[in-house]
Amino acid sequence: MPAKPFHLGWFQTFQANEWKTPYTLSEGVPFTGDFYVELAQALERACFDFLMLEDTVGIPRGLEGTTARALENGDSCPKQDPVPLAAKVGALTRQLGIVATMSTTFYHPYALARLASTMDSLTSGRFGWNVVTSAKDEAAQNYGLDEMPEHDLRYEIADEFVELVNALCDSWEPGAIVRDRENGIYIDPAKVHDVDFVGKHFKSRGPLTCVRSPQGRPVYLQAGGSPAGRAFAAKHADAIIAWATGVEGMKEYRADIREQAAAAGRDPDDVKVMFLFSPILGETEAEARAKIKPMSEEEIPARLKALSSNFYADFTKMDLDEPVPYFVTRGEQGSLAGFAQWGTGKTLRQCMQARSAGGASSFEAIGTPDQVADIMAAAMEEVGGDGFLFPGDGGSLTRHRIIEICDGLVPALQARGLTRTSYSHTLLRDNLRAF
Repeated sequence: MPAKPFHLGWFQTFQANEWKTPYTLSEGVPFTGDFYVELAQALERACFDFLMLEDTVGIPRGLEGTTARALENGDSCPKQDPVPLAAKVGALTRQLGIVATMSTTFYHPYALARLASTMDSLTSGRFGWNVVTSAKDEAAQNYGLDEMPEHDLRYEIADEFVELVNALCDSWEPGAIVRDRENGIYIDPAKVHDVDFVGKHFKSRGPLTCVRSPQGRPVYLQAGGSPAGRAFAAKHADAIIAWATGVEGMKEYRADIREQAAAAGRDPDDVKVMFLFSPILGETEAEARAKIKPMSEEEIPARLKALSSNFYADFTKMDLDEPVPYFVTRGEQGSLAGFAQWGTGKTLRQCMQARSAGGASSFEAIGTPDQVADIMAAAMEEVGGDGFLFPGDGGSLTRHRIIEICDGLVPALQARGLTRTSYSHTLLRDNLRAF
């Protein structure tokens, strides 16, 4: 029986690429976006579904309350706006989906709907919106707030936000532009409607000023880890970013999302779950394993401070050789659960080592491209679908890593019939729903 194919995506931040090691060339500058155009073109050659551009809008301050550590280490800074980069990438690719992150806390629905609809037109129907609620107080303070709204309230706001964006995107019917030269009518007024939306958090009269885009609305991505996040993603997302713990965790997560999607009146097959996956590759298994370097004692203090900043908890006071105690963060609960691997018995030191060795990954895969392709196939057969999302190593991405994946691993997947060898559709949503 032929293997069931799965989807591929790439998760990337618009910040400095690797600047401390070989294979860097541009060494973290300049910020023209050209390096990420190269990345996108490599992904398109490998027939990835999409490139997703992550974003945050505050420099981490951590427990010490200063930006110094983040600035010195290039930790989440500098970080450029992903939407203009998405426009540049879209102009220099033809089939790859391009997804940009925008926050429901810091945008107004009308502004975002107009921007996203325009981007979808500029990319001929290949644009997606990564829906985030944001989590960090330093970001809120940049926008005049003292702190972020409470976690579940952020999702309540986001739910209404997306409802309004949908209404605005639908304010122009298909075929509204008639270009009737004989009667001098460019747009049929009967096909453009006010939305007159009044909600608890937002109101807007509408309609949008821009034409209906090729997809009608952009593709929605969302990372739903907490109960509120899962419910939101199952209701709204076309694709979901998930950081699970092992194959069983992946299977449980996907089953839960599909059940919630069906309960929300959706076809579960229209919701694709993309599991974070960061393999360690080499020409031989020994070479791949040699890439795993033990975390030095000198690295630990800085890493603990970074974790503390990310998850609003003092990791410096935790026992390195005990499991991370369970807690609910004001930040990103799904990312915390993925890091801590609760229930596995792994210690804080082991979790830090795993993150250091291969980045965010739902399970371990070390070896040659053929070995890793077989591991991916077995995992996806057990889980049932839908794809893998490669984290682009944040600010440490190199051309070497891009080549490993696009010219090493992907051909091995294609040879097994596991990933596409060409695009079957022109719209991003249609490519996601192709299988």
